[in-house]
Amino acid sequence: MSSFQNRRNIVVAAIVIVFAVIAFRLFKVQILDKEYRITAENNALKYETVYPARGRILDRNGEVLVDNKLTYDIMVTPYDVRAFDTLAFCRIFDLDTAFVHEKFREYRRFRTRIGYQSLVFKRQVTGEQYNMFIEKSYLFPGFSGVPRTTRSYPFPGGGNLYGYISEVDPGYIREHPEYRSGDYVGKTGMEEAYETLLRGEKGYNIYLRDAHNRIQEHYKDGEYDKTAVPGVDVVTTIDGPLQAYGERLMKNKVGSLVAIEPSTGEILTMVSSPGIDVDLLADISKHYKDIAADPYKPMFNRAVMSPQPPGSVFKLVNGLIGLQEGVLTPNTLYGCHHGYVVGNLRVGCHGHPSPINLYQSIMMSCNAYYCYVFRSIIDNPKYESVQKGFERWKEYTESFGFGRKLDTDIPGEKAGTMPTVERYDRIHGKGRWKSISIISLSIGQGEIGCTPLHLANLAATIANRGWFYTPHLQKDTPDCPIDGRFKERHYTMVDTSHFADIVQGMELAINYTGGGATANIARVPGVIACGKTGTAQNPHGDDHSVFITFAPKDDPKIAVVAYVENGGFGATWAAPIASLLVEKYLNGEIAPERKPLEQRVFDGNLLHKVKVKKR
Repeated sequence: MSSFQNRRNIVVAAIVIVFAVIAFRLFKVQILDKEYRITAENNALKYETVYPARGRILDRNGEVLVDNKLTYDIMVTPYDVRAFDTLAFCRIFDLDTAFVHEKFREYRRFRTRIGYQSLVFKRQVTGEQYNMFIEKSYLFPGFSGVPRTTRSYPFPGGGNLYGYISEVDPGYIREHPEYRSGDYVGKTGMEEAYETLLRGEKGYNIYLRDAHNRIQEHYKDGEYDKTAVPGVDVVTTIDGPLQAYGERLMKNKVGSLVAIEPSTGEILTMVSSPGIDVDLLADISKHYKDIAADPYKPMFNRAVMSPQPPGSVFKLVNGLIGLQEGVLTPNTLYGCHHGYVVGNLRVGCHGHPSPINLYQSIMMSCNAYYCYVFRSIIDNPKYESVQKGFERWKEYTESFGFGRKLDTDIPGEKAGTMPTVERYDRIHGKGRWKSISIISLSIGQGEIGCTPLHLANLAATIANRGWFYTPHLQKDTPDCPIDGRFKERHYTMVDTSHFADIVQGMELAINYTGGGATANIARVPGVIACGKTGTAQNPHGDDHSVFITFAPKDDPKIAVVAYVENGGFGATWAAPIASLLVEKYLNGEIAPERKPLEQRVFDGNLLHKVKVKKR
């Protein structure tokens, strides 16, 4: 056989194969694949989207935190619209005729792109408006109503925690092609974190048009209709009544209140104040500009997004590091005469007995004591330089979760700040700084910053005597198991045996009645609680009031931080707030003798103390 014949046979074979592939594809599209047929006949069909009910958000006891209520969207299919009474239409929905005309100018401009699609014309109309529309719908060809669900909130408060949903914009659709115009998505908080569970799956009905474009019947008797799949209800770790109570305690104050169950890492309460009024969340687009313009930033979740100096509660960490490093014992005595003085440096302190041991230093919150402890850690002779001593201190501190994100399931979580050798080299000159140069770290000031969630986690870690679970908001259930990272214990670099001494000092801070205890105001009737006050220095106004606590002392059920910006001493506002939350959770009610304290907290208004930029 000649080479010419070989080439001809190859060409013929190739042509046959190509035509065979084309024929198979045509057969598949036209005969086998009915989906293609439905698409091809789209000009004779009308698709009506059926939106699923979004999953509810429940608290740990099954109480509904975020529910659904029925509303209606008015849809329009521009291709089907004929001349209609614009004034009558506008009267039903309280619209301006200019709005309607502008909408249709837009439809005409994009008519090729829109084609036979139905678009949302007016969102979330009232039931009364919808009924009026249905009665007169024959007057408005091309318009229809579609049931939708929007959010409702049985418990007051928690707007920052729950988050909100809003319609997807073109930018979001480009990044998430599974969404379409008219869809809603969780934008913040739990709504964002659990979006894949809550959103459900859209369905649709397909109707047949006649030659005059009138809707006749379900296409193929509904064979190709798709039923919407409701979203999954998500059970959270939040205690609904406790969350509502925490919101009341923090009303008219700027700051955060966070409670964790130490044995599980489950977040019981997370308050950011001032927060978003839940009555505005269901229709966030209507109120968004006003909320965004609020100088107190109610959309800002301070509990996880606002790194601040921890203040004196951080002394507990330095005490634990000192014990582990062997430079401190519970009986180590240091003197304090209204502060710590070296040369021209003075770190002030309030008046109290002197000298004192470790337990008393926690109970009285002595600044000078922890200046000595910190320097003994950093200047430890076993390290070849101050810088090496500092790096070791930093490793200890980071093992408590400071200076990094805790890897929670809360959107927007910040890592806080942690100083480095390189930073101090830039500030003081390479190799020219000493422990005294960074002495402010001894009392939780200076270059360290942490979120209130970090401090709540510290309280839980001490309650557990040296370990913690990553804090989280989703409850572990058979239907929705939590991620494995929330079941992993994280141990600090401090041996668990050293925590008992710190716990004893925290117990004295609340329960010692012989004088000098800084947190007597946080004593809870019938409960042995442990705590530590903090006053975080603030160069922009009054100091911040800080308090961490856990209770009971043995087998702790709750660990709390209260961080009140510009609230002054830790015992002034933070300690009462945190202890009332503990009492409410453990005892179910506030004891009569503590009712005046509760009322003082409810009535307290500190907003005027916070410097904000008025717009």
